[in-house]
Amino acid sequence: MNENLFSSFITPSTMGLPVVIIIIMFPIILFPTPTRLINNRLIAIQQWLVQLILKQMMLIHNPKGRTWSLMLISLIMFIGSTNLLGLLPHSFTPTTQLSMNLGMAVPLWAGAVIMGFRYKTKASLAHFLPQGTPLPLIPMLVIIETISLFIQPMALAVRLTANITAGHLLMHLIGGATLALTSISPATATITFIILLLLTGLEFAVALIQAYVFTLLVSLYLHDNT
Repeated sequence: MNENLFSSFITPSTMGLPVVIIIIMFPIILFPTPTRLINNRLIAIQQWLVQLILKQMMLIHNPKGRTWSLMLISLIMFIGSTNLLGLLPHSFTPTTQLSMNLGMAVPLWAGAVIMGFRYKTKASLAHFLPQGTPLPLIPMLVIIETISLFIQPMALAVRLTANITAGHLLMHLIGGATLALTSISPATATITFIILLLLTGLEFAVALIQAYVFTLLVSLYLHDNT
């Protein structure tokens, strides 16, 4: 039986019950809370990476924006670990679902925008109309800036979904081609297998980069509104 190309993106279920919640909560196990005075190497490396990423993202923020540091570091750890777990065989990647990515993007974007309108009302409203705009263009620019504001969370979610989905589909296609060519042309199958290995390494990098890009854009939206 030929496997459906998009079968790996179908939400898994056991006995008719979806298990996506269990899958989403699984990455928590990979980041244990340290309970000892001297941690092991794994926890020490994790803490060093967390501090490095957090310091990099918080450089541009004022004290009010830095209150979001726990939210942002939790976000990048969750997306990164979920993307990496999705590269395992017979696994499911929740970040390939647009509904889930929108569920992360919309509340974070809305919180940043609401904070901007609350604490920087004049500056937030000034984004809708650049200084020196000719009078006839004012209505059109206000409409364009309003649309661009509301399309920001959609752009966040679609970017993450498209990059993760495209990589998984490409790996699926090359893997199927390698399997089909094994009995036809072993030499060609070897070449496609090497390409598959290189693509897998690239997908590891993409999984981490997309987590960083998603969190960085949320951080920039927050910086513009604090």
